[in-house]
Amino acid sequence: MAEMDAAGIKEDGGVRHVRALFFSDVHLGMQAIQVEELLKFLAVHDADTIYIVGDLIDGWRLQKEWNWPSEYDALANALLAKARAGARIVYLAGNHDEFLRDYLGTYFGGVEIVDRMIHITADGKRYLVIHGDQFDVVVANAKWLAHIGDWAYNFALTINSPINWVRRRMGLSYWSLSAWAKQKVKSAVSVMGRFEEALSLEARNSKVEGVICGHIHQAAMHHKFGIHYINSGDWVESCTAIVEEHDGGFELIRWKDVSAPPRKRRGLGRLRAS
Repeated sequence: MAEMDAAGIKEDGGVRHVRALFFSDVHLGMQAIQVEELLKFLAVHDADTIYIVGDLIDGWRLQKEWNWPSEYDALANALLAKARAGARIVYLAGNHDEFLRDYLGTYFGGVEIVDRMIHITADGKRYLVIHGDQFDVVVANAKWLAHIGDWAYNFALTINSPINWVRRRMGLSYWSLSAWAKQKVKSAVSVMGRFEEALSLEARNSKVEGVICGHIHQAAMHHKFGIHYINSGDWVESCTAIVEEHDGGFELIRWKDVSAPPRKRRGLGRLRAS
């Protein structure tokens, strides 16, 4: 049997099989996203069940400007190939791909479209899986403000490259203006903590042990509100995903850390919790 490295990837280039895989917020249609990294991640990860936890497609962007390069088709084909190979694929609609909520309960190419799902782990625990935009006070109560925030976030992403070119010339490390700006805006309206608390409350009301969501582009695993809160993060910048192993334990994988050359890795790039 091939040995695993610190991220659980086989050294011979083989595929790691997990019980369930959760990823969200890829935002196909946005200019600066990490589709190629997601393709690399999926190439070395297989799962019995794959949950796409919302915002795979960015309908807001595509309505304004159609942008569908070849790697988007490659991603769709990779997911459909996994479905044909026997993986169950569940797509939970988000706010950027809310048009899919007109098709809840249907299947496209073997992909099931739902609004929420109860996932049962290998050790019998129940988790609510949902994108989470329904519990974002900005999205729910001021959609126009959410669109303004989306524009500002995209603008910040476009100027990340020149900013970091200058920082590299100065010998400084990478810094994300978009992540900083989004964090500041979220903090200003106290959205993030309220979002996590609201999702935890919904999980408690749903009589489950935890919740797995996306939406706010902040990967996390904690029990701050008496519920196992798990957020899968995003593939715009962070490149994070959640896996459930065959014993029922969860891991948060930070793919950029895992896939970096050994000398550039920051820690193990993964966090395990049960």
